Amino acid sequence: MTTITDLYPSRGDTEVSVPRQDPVVWSEPGTPGPIPGADLRSYERDGFLTVDQLIEDDEVALYRAELERMIADPAVRTDERSIVEPQSQEIRSVFEVHRTSEVFARLVRDERLVGRARQILGSDVYVHQSRINVKPGFGASGFYWHSDFETWHAEDGLPNMRTVSVSIALTENHDTNGGLMIMPGSHRTFLGCSGATPKDNYKKSLQMQDAGTPSDEALTEFASRHGIRLFTGRAGSATWFDCNCMHGSGDNITPFPRSNVFIVFNSVENAAVEPFAAPVRRPEFIGARDFTPVG
Repeated sequence: MTTITDLYPSRGDTEVSVPRQDPVVWSEPGTPGPIPGADLRSYERDGFLTVDQLIEDDEVALYRAELERMIADPAVRTDERSIVEPQSQEIRSVFEVHRTSEVFARLVRDERLVGRARQILGSDVYVHQSRINVKPGFGASGFYWHSDFETWHAEDGLPNMRTVSVSIALTENHDTNGGLMIMPGSHRTFLGCSGATPKDNYKKSLQMQDAGTPSDEALTEFASRHGIRLFTGRAGSATWFDCNCMHGSGDNITPFPRSNVFIVFNSVENAAVEPFAAPVRRPEFIGARDFTPVG
């Protein structure tokens, strides 16, 4: 059996900071693709890239209608892939939508998405995770500061930082309704969190992050060094961001809902192995084990 070196230790007795060991952009310079060179360099520097209009208005309407259909379906609500707000009992997220909805399956295969993911990751890609995030008005809770890669490495077994996420706005993302916040440049440092991973941690962490949460001291240092960028945009806009970006979002106490479709592309050359810091794998609807390239 081949032993894979753990480049990014986490979930130990103490919090650790490790310089990034992987490229940010994996394709060779000058490789053709939908992302202009200047934007690709900006992504490499900051860890994110915004697209003012990734999908058209009629497509937004189609995906919003499908989102509304899904969250209104009693069978979806009772499915283990749906995460429900503890307080309001509203649906917060629905996972694996590219497998349960042909509408979202077509979006995942769209060259506007897949082409950008291939260009950033320098290979064919598969979907590590997909979900719709729903933040209705008047009290939907946020997502605390975290690096996705810390969890995907510790609990899903992704060996390297060769993964990119895209969040596509299906409603207006205001500066007041719980939008995405990222610390620019934070993707250059891996923050290994302290504390062991409980079995079936995902059942709690998808509602409220606990294991894999950075300390206040570390977050203060990161924010002081990198600052915080808040993302706004009309429906149809998108934010691409590196798997190791420190990011989070606040509660939505406004009357204005915020809903997004979120897709995670991973390189086929970075397929998941056994978890690096968890007793068992998370379910496949959260961390895929089907590494078939998106065609």
